[in-house]
Amino acid sequence: MASLSVSFPNFTTTFLGPKLKFLENSKKLRTCCSAVRAPRCAAAADTSYGGNAPKFPRISVWDPYKRLGVTYDASEEEIWGSRNFLLQQYAGHERSEESIEAAFEKILMTSFWQRKKTKINLKSKLKKKVEESPPWVKNLLNFVEVPPVEVIFRRLFLFAFMGGWSIMNSAEGGPAFQVAVSLAACIYFLNEKTKSLARASIFGLGALVTGWVCGSVLVPNIPSMLLHPTWTLELATSLVVYLFLFLACTFLK
Repeated sequence: MASLSVSFPNFTTTFLGPKLKFLENSKKLRTCCSAVRAPRCAAAADTSYGGNAPKFPRISVWDPYKRLGVTYDASEEEIWGSRNFLLQQYAGHERSEESIEAAFEKILMTSFWQRKKTKINLKSKLKKKVEESPPWVKNLLNFVEVPPVEVIFRRLFLFAFMGGWSIMNSAEGGPAFQVAVSLAACIYFLNEKTKSLARASIFGLGALVTGWVCGSVLVPNIPSMLLHPTWTLELATSLVVYLFLFLACTFLK
């Protein structure tokens, strides 16, 4: 090819000229295509993060409270409201939504740990007060336990039902039967905990006697306007007994 170009100068112009022009045009065409494709690719990448959707201006703010635009002492309703408003305003922009949700979750976790820390502090303070209390208070607390809330409500419902039953049948007769059923229930619940029928019976009868004595002393001193006219001393005293039986079978060990 080199010898041909030296021997015949017109050969290069005739045969290589069009080919060189074709290569130059191909390079220009590729450059133009790449220039056209670049914005399209950038637009496609930007579309995956929201496209034309508005971008959250505080997306890079580190403080979650400032990012959501709420104060440090904001209520839970205010935090939820700010989060929902921002998500609605910047809906469609993925990075903005992620930033808003991340700030919201961080605030919730901070609030959760603060509440948990407060509960722990309350328990430690209560435990410290018990330890500093007199010996007789400690000995008394050794006989007391707090059961689950469901157990408390179930037994409260039972003895409240007995009280209502006694009030409804007050015109027909005294509450002796209802008191006997309540005493049997109290002994049954205590026997479940103590695994000793003798101890459960002693505690149940003690609660019955204590409640009856306290009721006999307290009820006559209650103003008559606070009691129903048809209530007798025996009925009012039985209501106090139900309370003592409930406390005994629920909180005694």
